[in-house]
Amino acid sequence: MKKLGLFLMAALMAASCGREYITYEEYGAKGDGSHDDMPAIVAAHDAANAKGLPVKAKAGATYYIGSGLLTASIRTDTDWGTARFIIDDSAIETDFSSLDNVEAPVFKVESDLLPYEVKGLEGGLRKGQASLGVSLPCRSLIRLENEDHRVYIRKGENQNNGVPQQEMLVADADGSIEETSAIIWDYDHITGAKAWPVDTTLLTIRGGVFTTIANRAESKYNYFIRGIDVRRSNVLVEGVTHYVEGELEEHGAPYYAFLWVREAADVTFRDCLLTPRRIYWTIGSAGIPARMGSYDLGANSSVNVRWENCTQTIDIDNPSYWGLFTSNHCKNLTMERCRISRFDAHMGVENVTLKDCVFGHMGMRCVGFGRLYMENCEVHTRTFILLRDDYGASWDGDVVLKGCVHKPYFGDPITLIDGANNGDHDFGYTCRLPRSVELHDVLIDDICCEATDEVFLFGTFGRDAHASGLQPYPAEGTILMDGVRTSSGKPVGLSRNPDLFSGYRISKSK
Repeated sequence: MKKLGLFLMAALMAASCGREYITYEEYGAKGDGSHDDMPAIVAAHDAANAKGLPVKAKAGATYYIGSGLLTASIRTDTDWGTARFIIDDSAIETDFSSLDNVEAPVFKVESDLLPYEVKGLEGGLRKGQASLGVSLPCRSLIRLENEDHRVYIRKGENQNNGVPQQEMLVADADGSIEETSAIIWDYDHITGAKAWPVDTTLLTIRGGVFTTIANRAESKYNYFIRGIDVRRSNVLVEGVTHYVEGELEEHGAPYYAFLWVREAADVTFRDCLLTPRRIYWTIGSAGIPARMGSYDLGANSSVNVRWENCTQTIDIDNPSYWGLFTSNHCKNLTMERCRISRFDAHMGVENVTLKDCVFGHMGMRCVGFGRLYMENCEVHTRTFILLRDDYGASWDGDVVLKGCVHKPYFGDPITLIDGANNGDHDFGYTCRLPRSVELHDVLIDDICCEATDEVFLFGTFGRDAHASGLQPYPAEGTILMDGVRTSSGKPVGLSRNPDLFSGYRISKSK
């Protein structure tokens, strides 16, 4: 009997060592759509992380996630397949007087590599500097920060006093800075340089159909974080679907993105289906009414992020729903074959590539630096590219449009590039208009806007080019118009405010 017992124990150990993946059911999940499976989900991922095993959901299961505000840590490959997840936020009760948001992502994708501080940069760095001048333990994502200077000092109904001067970059072990994340500002000194090692192995997350039952909180700026929060570099998220149910018509607290990447590099989202949220009204920081919405797709403080073939469940031109995508403090963002209601870069972006994309009723909005490249893209707003007024309507770099179609559903006038900066506000940096604009085979399909008499390359930007005492707003460079036409046959003018653009040299193809 003793020998038999030893044999069985050895067999069990061998089976355990040879296992291929962890399941939620092993840790108590029912998958029946009503029993709260979140404790079991958390336990399963903890076990998988400890053993270095992937996690696989049961086909056909429906996992219910209640209001306990637990977070599962994903550190190994995860395959949700056809499984469904119900995230029930309708019963969450939180004292918002002591909490700015409900930061309880359902899943947090994390690294085993620990962040560290980069030493030796206190004396400062210069814009475009090719190297940090110090070595690193490995290729790393780094946040530079100067707490003594504030930037992105927002204007308008959601005005604020900005954030410390900061940006993200990727540097190799020898300290050389990757060109796509070049330094965008001069730093007289640096008060902090936090670094995250970039993982060398790819972590993959696939499948899953998620349904959020929306919260019922008041319409105030108390954000919910209740999705998949990617905080690790070198990740592929593929085939995730997200629906939203139960939104109230009168009110609801906003959400940060369901698929969100923060403080990470080299991340790709592919073949994902998302859902925009309803627009609510609240009182902004300026004490006046402001529209408030949630995003379902977003990036923050990240570099080298891609979205491929991502779409949304609701018509991209439905004005009752907020725009789908947002970003802050990012560099080198790429979208290909996406059809969404909005691309938006709030607090700066460096280098954007958009190919074969369609953007709906909230269009393409940004402020930033570097190269903004759009190829075979379609935009459905009055302005093809809107430089955000609340951050200075600034693009310090180049704009290239190739094979694009502008389909405004209203407009007077219709413009390709517009924004507003009347010069009465200090945003914490010098705002400027693009240094170069290249337009290759661009069609402005204005046939649906018959009441519009004029079509322009630039808007007026609300600026008197001859006024004195204003914040600087350089507007000079080159403009190449290589095949720009309107479906109505109307000519494309420079601007209703041509004096502002007198510093540009304009050339046209024959």
